[in-house]
Amino acid sequence: MYAVREKWTDERLDDLNERVNRGFARVDGDIRELRSEMNARFDSVDAKFDALHKLLIRAAGGAVAVLVTTGAALVATQL
Repeated sequence: MYAVREKWTDERLDDLNERVNRGFARVDGDIRELRSEMNARFDSVDAKFDALHKLLIRAAGGAVAVLVTTGAALVATQL
């Protein structure tokens, strides 16, 4: 087994530091882009749930109105 010893000069360390910084900047940019896409998709899903909620409220209101009208009609026919 051979031990390889490398000499890390200030220039090589500066180069490594620069490459690491560029890598982190790229990853940071990717994460920001993904978060932006996710937020847009969540906004879209939220809008769909809001529309569904309104539809369910209207349908429930319509069902109650039908039941009240039918009940009133039944009571009126029994008088």
